[in-house]
Amino acid sequence: MRVKRFFAADMRSAMKLVRDEMGPEASIIANRRVAGGIELTAALDYEAPRLTPPTPGLDTELKKTQERILSARASLQAGERPSEGPSVNRQLFGDSMRQAAEQGSPVARDLLDRLNSEAAAPAAPAAVAPDSRNAAPAGMDNLDDMRSEIAGLRDLLESQLGGLAWGQVSRTQPRQASLWRRLVQLGLPPELCKDLLARVEEVTEPRQAWRMLLAHLAQGIPVMREELIDEGGVIALVGPTGAGKTTTLGKLAARYVLKHGSQHVALVTMDTFRIGAHEQLRTLGRILNVPVRVVDEQNSLQDVLDEFAGKRLVLVDTAGLQARDPQLRGQLAELAAQGARLRTLLVLAATSQYRVLKAAWHNYRSCDLAGCILTKVDEAGSLGEAIGLAMEQRLPVAYIADGQRIPDDISRGVGHQLVSRAVGLVGNEMAEDQTMADVFAGILHSQRAG
Repeated sequence: MRVKRFFAADMRSAMKLVRDEMGPEASIIANRRVAGGIELTAALDYEAPRLTPPTPGLDTELKKTQERILSARASLQAGERPSEGPSVNRQLFGDSMRQAAEQGSPVARDLLDRLNSEAAAPAAPAAVAPDSRNAAPAGMDNLDDMRSEIAGLRDLLESQLGGLAWGQVSRTQPRQASLWRRLVQLGLPPELCKDLLARVEEVTEPRQAWRMLLAHLAQGIPVMREELIDEGGVIALVGPTGAGKTTTLGKLAARYVLKHGSQHVALVTMDTFRIGAHEQLRTLGRILNVPVRVVDEQNSLQDVLDEFAGKRLVLVDTAGLQARDPQLRGQLAELAAQGARLRTLLVLAATSQYRVLKAAWHNYRSCDLAGCILTKVDEAGSLGEAIGLAMEQRLPVAYIADGQRIPDDISRGVGHQLVSRAVGLVGNEMAEDQTMADVFAGILHSQRAG
């Protein structure tokens, strides 16, 4: 028998490590939470049978399982005794787990064996603590252990059901499954993929359905219809560190100077945290022959903007700070204090993961964002993550930056061009079965969390 331990940040990552190294035939014999994530113990010593097609009532069973998970969680929070743990676990994994075990799932069989062994073991008598102050923490520790165990089992079940759900779609709706694969390969969020597929479910010809999907996607991307810098005013660029705010600001300034001259534009920087940040902007100002001012302790943003009141366009660069940095809240408050006088654009690197992009939007949404600029498009492996965020949050794409050259590597955001580039990055590649199973598991997790 081959037995090995795996460590990962979460259950889904740990399961992927097991599958990659030991194959789908491996059996999970233990799992527990450790410092920094999850520890799985897997064994491989037999040829595991393949999963048979799921039963037609999968959705119903999944809904029942989710209701049981919520019921068990409520019981734990209400202070249910630790000794009742096995019965709670049997409630969580009743018909659905037995059904999966009968269909040949090694994970389901292993979980049932563990739950049965826990139920058969005699309960240890509770020791009476001489000091009641010491008894409460022990009880809380047991409850925490039970919650961790249930969370681990729930993650395993979601992973199993995600694979079953994807198998059902692949078997009963092959055309829809093919479109699912291509949309996921673009990097689009699962919920957006579902909405797009619902629009073409009546189209039977695959190529026509794919073209219609891309058309709906291009039409759904919010973009700015007019050239933002031509409208003038005060425009501030915000975003996380390394997103390319200063370079993008230089491109916009140079773009304006080439069209309208340098006498009507000014540059402002609020970045006094990064070494040499304002010097970089001063160098750009000397090249373009435009004035540059720094917002610091002696000069507030209000004072600097009043100084440039006669300029048609004022571009403001900001510092990229951590979300918990108190300096960030002060910077955002200073920008918000300008009201309608100032428009804010969120600069997002297209190379970032969806969660990183979503966190950036969450951190800066208090600025009343007017739109976004997608940078590093030339370095991105996919554009679906950035497109998905813009569509979900209705954040108009003002510009696309795809290189370091000033001012050449920047263009206005256009929906069909974004979709064309997104498709070009992945070509005809399709997501693998395991990726799709993880996507469906993520959808189940989102439904449970919601």
